[in-house]
Amino acid sequence: MKAAEDQVVEDEAGYQDDEESFFQDIDTLQKHGINMADLKKLKSVGICTVKGIQMTTRKALCNIKGLSEAKVDKIKEAAGKMLTNGFLTAFEYSAKRKQVFRITTGSLEFDKLLGGGMESMAITEAFGEFRTGKTQLSHTLCVTAQLPGEDGYTGGKVIFIDTENTFRPDRLKDIAERFNVDHDAVLDNVLYARAYTSEHQMELLDFVAAKFHEEGGVFKLLVIDSIMALFRVDFSGRGELAERQQKLAQMLSRLQKISEEYNVAVFVTNQMTADPGAGMSFQADPKKPIGGHILAHASTTRISLRKGRGEMRIAKIFDSPDMPENEATFAITPGGVADAKE
Repeated sequence: MKAAEDQVVEDEAGYQDDEESFFQDIDTLQKHGINMADLKKLKSVGICTVKGIQMTTRKALCNIKGLSEAKVDKIKEAAGKMLTNGFLTAFEYSAKRKQVFRITTGSLEFDKLLGGGMESMAITEAFGEFRTGKTQLSHTLCVTAQLPGEDGYTGGKVIFIDTENTFRPDRLKDIAERFNVDHDAVLDNVLYARAYTSEHQMELLDFVAAKFHEEGGVFKLLVIDSIMALFRVDFSGRGELAERQQKLAQMLSRLQKISEEYNVAVFVTNQMTADPGAGMSFQADPKKPIGGHILAHASTTRISLRKGRGEMRIAKIFDSPDMPENEATFAITPGGVADAKE
């Protein structure tokens, strides 16, 4: 019995070590002979952790003003010494996955569909036509992410990047009222930014990474509503499609890295487009989400939203690594997303 207790204590100690190594500050590289000026240059582009260096290619690091190839090699080498660049057993990785938390959507049935809620260290994408509840879900998550939840989830702050000018603080007040929490405190815990171009959207992610690092473990959710709107405007026609998809891939890769590096949930909404080829294959729904295969592969979980009767909405798992394809019905109420009353 004592051996089992020791094992539990060891596991807990290991868990705490993991939590600390999660946010290894790049300032620790000074011990390995990297000077402060170079570390400041890395921080200016949102690379604030040792893991962040590992997640960035040499080519991208060389593009940072003032960093030569020799310096980049030295930085990479120093980061390599501090990180275990190796394989884990599935058992070890399973212990690491215990840090993953889930944020409730406000509807028990919707949560059940997602296996407990929006997952951290992952990108969850919700797509649907207008008026299917994408923005309402974004607003509800801004409040529920701040509430303590299951499995010891303590709640935390939120960053909201708005590309369509649909963010309404008053909605958060209504939702906060439903959960009996202080309006002002809820609004205080949401950092809001309006993005005007796809480039601006990408630049904001540097700020997001810096903020997540500055307040390590405080932020739990990043919302982008919607991910593709500005790419649709900035790149038009087939001639610019390749460039658009490349830029989009870079952005999604950055989002995935941020979610893993800082253990946050990333929730993005997406628009639909008519599929001209659907008529030929007799598909029931001739519309599809935009962003193509690049967005489809980058999102960990994809949820399709469609209208039901009245305030009812139907969510369907479109793609997920561990959830079966299934449906859930929820309602949009004055207090945000809630369970549908039959």
